[in-house]
Amino acid sequence: MRKRQKKSAAKAPRKTPAKTDDTALQGLRGKIDTLDAQLGELISQRARYAKEIGVLKGVTSTVEFYRPEREAQVLRRVVERNKGPLRDEEMVRLFREMMSACLAQEEPLKVAYLGPEGTFTQSAVLKHFGHSVHALSVPTIDEVFHEVEAGTADFGVAPIENSSEGTVNIHTLDMFLISPLKVCGEIELRIHQHLMGRMADIKGIKRVCSHPQSLAQCKAWLAENLPDVELVPVASNAEAARRARDEDGTAALAGEAASKVYGLRILFQMVEDRDDNSTRFVVVGRKLFPPSGNDKTSLLVSASGTKGPGVRPAGAPRRQHDAHRVATVAQAQMGLRVLRGPRRPRRRPARPQGTREDQSPGIPIQGARRVPQGRPVGR
Repeated sequence: MRKRQKKSAAKAPRKTPAKTDDTALQGLRGKIDTLDAQLGELISQRARYAKEIGVLKGVTSTVEFYRPEREAQVLRRVVERNKGPLRDEEMVRLFREMMSACLAQEEPLKVAYLGPEGTFTQSAVLKHFGHSVHALSVPTIDEVFHEVEAGTADFGVAPIENSSEGTVNIHTLDMFLISPLKVCGEIELRIHQHLMGRMADIKGIKRVCSHPQSLAQCKAWLAENLPDVELVPVASNAEAARRARDEDGTAALAGEAASKVYGLRILFQMVEDRDDNSTRFVVVGRKLFPPSGNDKTSLLVSASGTKGPGVRPAGAPRRQHDAHRVATVAQAQMGLRVLRGPRRPRRRPARPQGTREDQSPGIPIQGARRVPQGRPVGR
């Protein structure tokens, strides 16, 4: 009798919870299905309203309909309303993609960027404009500007500054001296450098290719973990990934997007030397847009008494405080809060033979840096 009671008692707990769990699971799935249907209808209704706005305004092209200041206001409200559990970044990404799709109903925006496919600049384009744009890869900064000037592209995206290594591409600043284009947006992208290749582990690496900026951002990790490996600078991280795909013994430092485009195995994740490694990109267009209410102003200035932007004649007095004076005027008279003041290296005429090179005081940028060990990827 005791055995039967014990056997019966052992079976009861297994059946009842299973039935209860199944009922609860089906109920929750039903609620999600109902919400999905409502969300689908609401998104479609939003797309219809966006299209009606275009008709009321009489716009004939997507670029005329695009209003980045309005998008910025919408995304700020998304963050203000967000109570979780999704992070603000995830909510912004979801709404960004929805707005990108609504904007592309007739024709997607065309955005030129410094390619090739798989670069961090392409990731910046998709972060800012969403995946519904037509991203146009071009080989040089000049062509990014020229494509926008000619009307082939509606906007252009180019790198300008890295938090670890400073100015990424000086030519971006140079182009603003000769181009009529305007800065109409900024993108800050968190940069994660991954070591990737076709080999099974780092023992098979003979050389590491990457853009000079990426090699510099990971130099401490490389010195610690691959001290005897050849470091090869190339034009872009995507070019490095292509070589890693095609060459035996070659690994690349690049972003996750490059590993997917070129079919490479990520050997170590996040090998950048600084945890706060990020790159700033500028969005250039043919016209300025109204302010969104929380904006930045970029000033490109040249010291007076020079032959040209950034050129100091031989023997001319140095004007060390010109940038400081500009910042003071901007803050006092224009009501601007100065966030950063990167300097363009001087482009002086060739030094005559026998003259003494100007001695500029060194300016310490950063102290000793912690060297992370990187994250090996399990297979």
